[in-house]
Amino acid sequence: MDAQKELIAEFDREAKKTRKMLDAIPADADLGYKPHPKSMALGRLAGHLTDMTGDWGMHTLTLDKLEFAADHKWDPYVPKSKAALLEKFDAELNKTRAELVAMTPEKWDRNWKFVFGGQAWIDQPKHQVFRDMVMSHMIHHRAQLGVYLRLLDAKIPGSYGPSADEM
Repeated sequence: MDAQKELIAEFDREAKKTRKMLDAIPADADLGYKPHPKSMALGRLAGHLTDMTGDWGMHTLTLDKLEFAADHKWDPYVPKSKAALLEKFDAELNKTRAELVAMTPEKWDRNWKFVFGGQAWIDQPKHQVFRDMVMSHMIHHRAQLGVYLRLLDAKIPGSYGPSADEM
């Protein structure tokens, strides 16, 4: 088995499913909608999904360490519209995929570290970070988005077969 080839194919499949879910957000949806006070707003959650195929994916593939000072102010991406969200997802996906294709076994075996305020929050081999914090993270938040869409009475696309809305 060619693990690199299989990972690229899996990334392509999961990114395609994620884009379908993002595209299912109604154009007139309230991006400030929260199903619970502790939940992320719809726009924030959708924007966070672009991190997996964008900055988070790119940083995992191109850096060995991502470090921020304790006073670093991070401004999460919250789209102004569904069109802006999809445009960002598509543009960043292509860049991240190109870096994924360029990965070598030696690069995958390097350690990757995320440090915030002097504390290491992630300190693992790069291949594990990509699997857990990019792929699985994307799938996790895509599922959350599906719950939001169901609560908004929007049609949900299937991910691993048809959804109830497609049958």
